[in-house]
Amino acid sequence: MDKTSKNEGWSSVIRPRKGWFDIDFKGLVRYRDLILLMVKRNFTILYKQTILGPAWVVIQPFLTTLVFTVVFGNLAGLPTDGVPKFLFYMAGNIMWHFFAQCLTVTSDTFVKNSKLFGKVYFPRLVMPFATVLTEMINFAVQFVLFIVFVVIYAAKPDSGVVPNWQLILLTPLMLVQLGLLGLGFGIIISALTTKYRDLAMLVTFGVHLWMYATPVTYSASMIADKYPHLLGLYMLNPITPIIELFRAAYLGVPRYSYGYNLLSVGVTAAVFMIGVILFSHTEKTFMDTV
Repeated sequence: MDKTSKNEGWSSVIRPRKGWFDIDFKGLVRYRDLILLMVKRNFTILYKQTILGPAWVVIQPFLTTLVFTVVFGNLAGLPTDGVPKFLFYMAGNIMWHFFAQCLTVTSDTFVKNSKLFGKVYFPRLVMPFATVLTEMINFAVQFVLFIVFVVIYAAKPDSGVVPNWQLILLTPLMLVQLGLLGLGFGIIISALTTKYRDLAMLVTFGVHLWMYATPVTYSASMIADKYPHLLGLYMLNPITPIIELFRAAYLGVPRYSYGYNLLSVGVTAAVFMIGVILFSHTEKTFMDTV
């Protein structure tokens, strides 16, 4: 929006954004009230007409953790770095669930909200950002439950749970990075699915495969012991260093070099910027293809 001279009789002129890097980040700040409104809407719709309501936020990861403990911990006998199996799997599960939800929900932003986008203008990035904030609320509830179990186990002698308070201070950064990573991949997929609808069908399947390439149901130390020559390649998965750092912070499991975390941050920044650029470029013409 550019100011024009008074002689022309216009107070402002609205022009379309054409460049790839012409991204309206200021619009997100101006529409922050709308973001909060969308967060409230998302949370209401998610648990409306359910018997247990928001209790599902706690029930789902709790039951999943129990299944992982029985199947991978007891039946398969996978190592958990000397910490209680339940806590080990719960730590990986809540972190992965947060990332996976950010990715899958934002991946259909254009298709799911096409009718709304066609009626009124607002920065389209409002929707995926609102999704991430909604998932942060869900994660916060799950995190409180996780902390309760950490305190219970840490109070037991010889439990192997030794929280690292210095690493715990990095929790907000880990959460923000994981949210941006899920947001970045999600909006990339969202932009591509406006033309290639079959990509949406691969998202859920791909996320499940990705989970098994991430130390959610097993520890990265198992890869280091059995396949040491593949550890560097394995740690290129940007989620792996985050989950390992989270477990090191709250459970006291051995951690790897901070270099992997810095590499993960770099990948996250690149994915997020590519996603925002592609998303902003797609929003200009998506109504013609969606």
